[in-house]
Amino acid sequence: MFDPITLDQLRAFVSVVEEGSFSAAARKLRRVQSAISTSMANLEAQLGVTLWDRTTKVARLTNEGQAVLASTRRVLAEVDGLRRLTTGLTMGLEASVSLCVDAFFPLKALIDLCGAFTQEFPAVDLRIDTQVRSAVSARVLDGRATLGVVSPEGMARGLEAQALSPIRMLPVAGPDHPLAAIQGRIATRHFADAIQIVLSECTDDGVSDQVGLSPRVWRVGDLYTKHEMLRAGLGWGNLPEHLIREDLRAGTLVALRPAAWGNHARELNLVAIYRSDTEFGPAHRWLLEQLTLLCAREARRQR
Repeated sequence: MFDPITLDQLRAFVSVVEEGSFSAAARKLRRVQSAISTSMANLEAQLGVTLWDRTTKVARLTNEGQAVLASTRRVLAEVDGLRRLTTGLTMGLEASVSLCVDAFFPLKALIDLCGAFTQEFPAVDLRIDTQVRSAVSARVLDGRATLGVVSPEGMARGLEAQALSPIRMLPVAGPDHPLAAIQGRIATRHFADAIQIVLSECTDDGVSDQVGLSPRVWRVGDLYTKHEMLRAGLGWGNLPEHLIREDLRAGTLVALRPAAWGNHARELNLVAIYRSDTEFGPAHRWLLEQLTLLCAREARRQR
């Protein structure tokens, strides 16, 4: 039976590779060179392969050594991850965090949030889910998500809420749509024959559809479909400004000005929601703070 391989041996092995020689690794690890040489010889004996070509003045990795190096680095990375996890757990850090956001939440902000979370909490698992209105609350209520972001219309009773910055909504249509050809304010009569495309919940007990000026309504279940249908000129509807900035610049969507809505921008207020019995650890508290900051950043971009 082989003697057990130690993490000390594996770290010494990687140090020799990174420092370029046994003597340089010994200086880095504050050991005598003979101790490093003995450690490498024992590691080779225990593995049953030759790691170093010692026929040259400076020892070089063999082909077998190259293969062992890749595996060794994976092992040490897992061990370091385990140590970070257990250290965090002893300090109250959560093992995982789950977040459910409304489909209207800015995707750029969500990507930035996830990237920063990885840097801040590398040992904590993160689960992201996207739903529409009351489905976000349902996920938080049943525990599938510990945090949610939704408009107040989709917030269920019994949940705590923290206000976030609003999302600006713009009425738009494709460039070839009849409404897009009308300059300035558009009288209500022009919407009589126009199809309004709205985002609708898939359940009967969800939030009622937010319809407006058009008696003819097409309902879709996801924001991507609504976006593409509007770009294709099949109707008109409201979309979040952050989603359509490039469309407006490129002319693939045209902003409309319904006279009935006046000069006031239509906004979708967002709130962060969670159960009142939720015990927040460091990762959840950080996540809630970042949601507030990122939504505020997005609001500034809308001005």
